[in-house]
Amino acid sequence: MQEEHVVSWLQDRCVAVITGAAVGDALGGAIEGWTPEQIEERHGGRVAGIVEPWFENWRTARPIAPYHKGDGHITDDTLMTRLLVEVYAKRRRHLDAYDVAKDLVPLMIGEPRWIPEFEAEALILQRVFLAEKWLVARLHYGHVDPREAGVGNVVNCGATMYMAPVGLANAGDPDAAYAEAIDITGAHQSSYGREAAGVFAAMVAASVAPGATVAGVVDHAIRVSHDGTRAALEAVRDAVAGVARPSTDDERRALGRVIREAVAPFDSVGPEYRNMSMDARRPSRTKSIEELPVAVGMLLGYQGDFRESVLGSVNYGRDADSIAVMAGAVAAGLGGADSVPAEWIDDIEKASRFDLRGTGELMGRAARAIAEDDRAAATAKLALLKGIGEAKG
Repeated sequence: MQEEHVVSWLQDRCVAVITGAAVGDALGGAIEGWTPEQIEERHGGRVAGIVEPWFENWRTARPIAPYHKGDGHITDDTLMTRLLVEVYAKRRRHLDAYDVAKDLVPLMIGEPRWIPEFEAEALILQRVFLAEKWLVARLHYGHVDPREAGVGNVVNCGATMYMAPVGLANAGDPDAAYAEAIDITGAHQSSYGREAAGVFAAMVAASVAPGATVAGVVDHAIRVSHDGTRAALEAVRDAVAGVARPSTDDERRALGRVIREAVAPFDSVGPEYRNMSMDARRPSRTKSIEELPVAVGMLLGYQGDFRESVLGSVNYGRDADSIAVMAGAVAAGLGGADSVPAEWIDDIEKASRFDLRGTGELMGRAARAIAEDDRAAATAKLALLKGIGEAKG
């Protein structure tokens, strides 16, 4: 009976994290890149769910990004998460940077899929941002050592946005999740972009442990983090500590301003998201991606409530989809599958033609296999250490 409880808990949390992240992605994608003030002007107030695209003529309004964002469409955050889940399902073991080259990159370039933002089948390579196309250029065409391929890339949140499965593959063990994500994302990112990926995976791993709390998850995040990422997380934690949980829209707006003020010194992008500072997205030991500490601020400010944490992330604007992915994954990990509104999942699955729950179940089966192998390995190691300790010199 106890074994069944453990398995069902892990399966529930895998579905929760995958669906929770995807909901944040779909809600945030529609307003990515805009300020809170612009969002409220465009939508007549704060966004409270799935909304239409910002531009009616979405195909031509921004030629560099001809995407149908909105109407419940997932973005590249969820598409890349699905690919990583498929690699875990195929290998049923812990992964490293070489698995990115051998398994994930071929999925990006070898198999057309329905891309909701294109309203057509295409390669995932054709949808992802330039910083993710880097994976294909460096690993498939450049044959670079996967452990070092991320060096030289734009430093952004691109690797962090799809690291939730790493946390699930290391459920309850944030240190192992951090180490595995740091290894995997060596193929994709460097500097604080890679660091954030490790910390986010650690947060997911901590969130799905029975009895986990928001404060405990954030403590783990700060403990494993380094340099500017750690400083940004500490700054947000301290800033939000003096703010009561918002219950009105004015209080929600105020929390967003508090978080932005705390994060701003560590964010290389600068005050204008679409007009970035000269040192934006360059390697640094003093900077942090913005998305992770903002998500932490929302989780702390709303005490882990899924709906409020995600909507707070969405209405923050800027890189709203990725912020909401991170907040949504952790809040869902804490609250379980029932904490993610079923109506949002249903609408997003239908609009995106994407099986969110099935992706979580697929990850759950892989995570169970990995957990069983980990338990067997730990038992064998304990026996070996006992033997070593008892051996006579």
